[in-house]
Amino acid sequence: MSTNSPASGVRWLSPDEERAWRAFLRVMVAVRTGMARDLAAIDLSEPDYEVLSTLSEQPGHTSTLGEQADKMGWSRSRLSRHATRMEARGLLRREPDPADGRGCLLVLTADGLGTLTDAAPAHLASVRHHFIDRLTADDLAAVERIAQRLEAPGPDAAG
Repeated sequence: MSTNSPASGVRWLSPDEERAWRAFLRVMVAVRTGMARDLAAIDLSEPDYEVLSTLSEQPGHTSTLGEQADKMGWSRSRLSRHATRMEARGLLRREPDPADGRGCLLVLTADGLGTLTDAAPAHLASVRHHFIDRLTADDLAAVERIAQRLEAPGPDAAG
């Protein structure tokens, strides 16, 4: 719908804005679907890979459940349930958090690190196939600029 009337108070999208928005949604679906399919072929999910890779970058391959949930944009309970499944597969283990008696630490196991090491080449090939290799250098720079603007606090953010 493209009815911009001052009385409605709704800022409808212009035709150009609507096309851009729908194109963005198609890109997101195509990239995520392709990458999820590629990871599934090596018995990992996108969240599995994200947990493994972010834990591998932490000192001692360890993070609090809360920090990990924040990085992934997940609730603690959702990550806790996912971590339980990963723990059952031997990819990580939980330890008590000495700084928070109610919390826990997620620790990447040797098997988890090995799984990540084995999966990384296929994951990188997937990133290239579904995203990087389809863009020009100018496109990549534009994506970075857009991401920086979207990550910056908006005009209504408390500061």
